[in-house]
Amino acid sequence: MQRTRRRRLLFAAGALAAAPLVRAQAPAEKRTLGILSPHPKATAQQSAPYNARFKQLGWTIGRNLVIERPEDPAAEAALPAMAEALVRKRIDAIWAIGPEAALAAARATRTIPIVFWGVPYPVEQGLVRSFGRPGGNVTGVAFFAGVELVTKVLEIFRQIAPQATRIASLATPSASGTMDGKPYQVPMIDDAAQSLGFDLRKYSVSNAGDIDAALVAALADGVQGIVVYGTTTTFRQRYRIAEFANRHRLVSGSTQERFADAGCLFAYGPSTGNTLLQSMGYVDKVLRGANPANLPVELPERYELAVNLSTAKLLQLAIPQDVLLRADRVIE
Repeated sequence: MQRTRRRRLLFAAGALAAAPLVRAQAPAEKRTLGILSPHPKATAQQSAPYNARFKQLGWTIGRNLVIERPEDPAAEAALPAMAEALVRKRIDAIWAIGPEAALAAARATRTIPIVFWGVPYPVEQGLVRSFGRPGGNVTGVAFFAGVELVTKVLEIFRQIAPQATRIASLATPSASGTMDGKPYQVPMIDDAAQSLGFDLRKYSVSNAGDIDAALVAALADGVQGIVVYGTTTTFRQRYRIAEFANRHRLVSGSTQERFADAGCLFAYGPSTGNTLLQSMGYVDKVLRGANPANLPVELPERYELAVNLSTAKLLQLAIPQDVLLRADRVIE
């Protein structure tokens, strides 16, 4: 059972309640939106909050809005081809879900407006010139900017596991890829880990096959915990990662809240649902003719701390009271 605390609201209900009570005026001209994503199509139930938000913004799918969404079982590897397919259809805008999709879209077109979601370092990755003045055909909602989010996760990790000294981090290089093809390195993360007394061991996971090898290597290196960056690859394997960590009595934390639902001890990061709905505001603007060059990149409006008490009990860990009081969600 899952108990909700303090600020927690259902993301869809919260975001929709915050939307204007009067629906935006529907555009007279039909528009076509391409959705570029490495994830399978959402079910009707999962799509309901986003369809409702489209309607509040004045768009009705099938009437004045056409959705084009190419699919390919190869997922991330097929994103460039899927982006080029969307461009050939002469769509009006692209909604790019995740950094790999944003990079594929930006490489495929310099003219079609692109709204991204979930990009960690949009400036350093070469998607925009600056947060305030993107300067091209790309804008959106960043996942985070700088080292602040990871530092916060490490700080919570230190509070929960004060005796831990060596921890592993699992990251996907393509999630921090750049327009020129070289992954962006974030040296400040090493400094943050060192300042908190951690010996941080890094492991790259580019696909599902890398997960087990990285986890086994981390265990052999004597780590006492795992920090997982929320990427497409790790998200798909979140249950496997959580099960491994719990089986070997490793403290596990993540930058994406749904890892705690999968069994990780805690997660701190932007609300996935809320930021997706947030980015839809920019989708609406560009469909109505706004220039992405003039739409500042936004940061997430809400961050959430989730703590899994069932996992804490399994690990025989007592979660500090101040961490529990700050938690938006406590999973039991």
